[in-house]
Amino acid sequence: MAVSWLVERGHEILERNYRIGRLEVDIITLVDNQLLVFTEVKWRKRDHFGSPEEFASEEQQARIIQAAEEYIHGINWSGDIRFDIISIQSDGEIQHFKDAFY
Repeated sequence: MAVSWLVERGHEILERNYRIGRLEVDIITLVDNQLLVFTEVKWRKRDHFGSPEEFASEEQQARIIQAAEEYIHGINWSGDIRFDIISIQSDGEIQHFKDAFY
């Protein structure tokens, strides 16, 4: 769902479930050939324990940032980057939080 949602909004999908060792980024996209976006997707069946975007812990954010740094180095990227969270509610509602951390 998140990939389709991003593509509809002009993101070019570069990687899905990018892994390097224990590190992972759910989706890596390129916007307008100038912005590299690292997106964490959060889904919860029920939100009575909090909304999905609240479950990206500082530790998880640090691992995503580390994976992003490896990716950036690997492709020799020198442009802008952004870290986003896509929150998918149990009813299918999607919320996109741009610049969610870093």
